[in-house]
Amino acid sequence: MSFDVQAARAQFPILARQIHGKPLIYLDSAASAQKPRAVIDAMTHAMESSYANVHRGLHTLANETTDAYEAARESVRRLLNAASAAEIVFTKSATEGINLVASSFGQSLQAGDEIVISEMEHHANIIPWHFLRERAGVVLRFIPVTDDGRLDMDAFAALLGPRTRMVAVGHMSNVTGTINPVADIVAMAHAAGALALIDGCQAIVHQTVDVQALDADFYVFSGHKLYGPTGIGVLWGKAERLAVLPPYQGGGEMIGTVSLEEITYADPPHRFEAGTPAILEAIGLGAAITWLEGFDRAAIAAHEHALYDRVRGGLAGAHAHDVAQILDKYGVAVRAGTHCAEPLMRRFGVTSSARASFGLYNTLDEADAFVDALTRTRTFFS
Repeated sequence: MSFDVQAARAQFPILARQIHGKPLIYLDSAASAQKPRAVIDAMTHAMESSYANVHRGLHTLANETTDAYEAARESVRRLLNAASAAEIVFTKSATEGINLVASSFGQSLQAGDEIVISEMEHHANIIPWHFLRERAGVVLRFIPVTDDGRLDMDAFAALLGPRTRMVAVGHMSNVTGTINPVADIVAMAHAAGALALIDGCQAIVHQTVDVQALDADFYVFSGHKLYGPTGIGVLWGKAERLAVLPPYQGGGEMIGTVSLEEITYADPPHRFEAGTPAILEAIGLGAAITWLEGFDRAAIAAHEHALYDRVRGGLAGAHAHDVAQILDKYGVAVRAGTHCAEPLMRRFGVTSSARASFGLYNTLDEADAFVDALTRTRTFFS
């Protein structure tokens, strides 16, 4: 199958607007992608025709909404090739998914136990582990990054030891786009007797992910980068891992029974979904996945790589924030700052960077316009 970018673009209403009198060129999809009409319509339809709380009612609206909510869980299972929908936990974000694992798994850790992460991680995959360092005396070990932006796998092997309990790394860097050899990382972690968590927020957008083949213990991603809504994320966990994790939060839905003397817990995934969940957001994520399944993922990847090839020669400039502000005058939206990856910024000796990130809706003409706008920006500062 080929990829028709114009047909895809036509499904994103926001791409018709202008910024400062210029057509919008949205190059900030790594932070949050725009939403296709299919997602907007699915959420609107759920609110207009069939909304109720899930799992707790016997009336028609409750049953219809519960069916739609659980159908979204099945869509995520299909996307990840998970063994069971019961392995899919809905969270409010990938950040919450990592915090859930760190908090619940962390209850079994002792002072001196070690967590291995890397220098290129998003803050969401650093700070929850620092909580364990502060509160439980856990030791953090960091995989260094080489000069060309890759993980130093020899150094990683040397970091693994008898006290290693968890290895948590990103599948793809949100700053450099580096795709890490996560299958090898998982295998090495398991050989050392440790579990493995993979942050898949960026990778899930740009490549197919098979969690059974990957063999990690946990995999997280967010909906809003995958053309779905904000407020919804996914934690996938192997059934045997979720079965022994204590609950992360308490409230409705996550219990088996409650009395004045004791409580029992529901089985996963509901054990980890306390309270009224993000119903509409889950339905929107399910719609995004179904919509994305209508495309050839390999053709999308080839298109996105062509965009990268088109602009790679034009990337350089002044301070990131100044660059971003001036590019905005040309209708080009890029991200400026540390991208929630301060350790990686320090590794390369910079305080901030401007990041242009592509989605399936970007065109080669937009890539050329970006290079032209960047050239004008460089001229302004030179």
